[in-house]
Amino acid sequence: NMTFLTTALGLTLCFVWASADILPQPDFNIEGMSGKWYLTGFATNAQWFIIHKQTMGTGTSTFTPMDGNLDMPFESSNCMHSPDGTCFRLHNLAKKTDVPGKFTYVGDVNDMRIVDVKYDEYALIYTVKTIGDTSDAVIKAYSRSPELSSEIQEKFRQFALENGVLPENMVILPKNGKCSDVRF
Repeated sequence: NMTFLTTALGLTLCFVWASADILPQPDFNIEGMSGKWYLTGFATNAQWFIIHKQTMGTGTSTFTPMDGNLDMPFESSNCMHSPDGTCFRLHNLAKKTDVPGKFTYVGDVNDMRIVDVKYDEYALIYTVKTIGDTSDAVIKAYSRSPELSSEIQEKFRQFALENGVLPENMVILPKNGKCSDVRF
């Protein structure tokens, strides 16, 4: 039992130290994030994702900078929360930190960093979600178009691998239907 606890503590500390080294893109420009983005790639070893990844599809967000914070409404018509095809909507306000490109949302449960972005093409976002003693890294690929280029898919895959995500837990999300145009 003591060996298990020591191993678990060691792995947790390694994870925390590793995530602390992941920095946002230098010269981050929050205004460049404005507008519509498609969530096209998702990677995590989190158990909830492993169970539901087959039911997930592309979603959209319209990012809006607000006093240094980033408003991030999200909707998808085909995901684990709405397997019947109804729309799933989620609204997060990512709160700025003292580091440009690093945000927190849902209290301090989610620590988000925009690690690689070409504002007119793609963004790779690394988030650590901590609930109790459990932390999961989630890597998302956003694109300005519904399709992620093969070059950006490879960047996404490499970044996920470098951060410990197993290859089978990386998904380029399939396109799905549109949600009705309802305001958040």
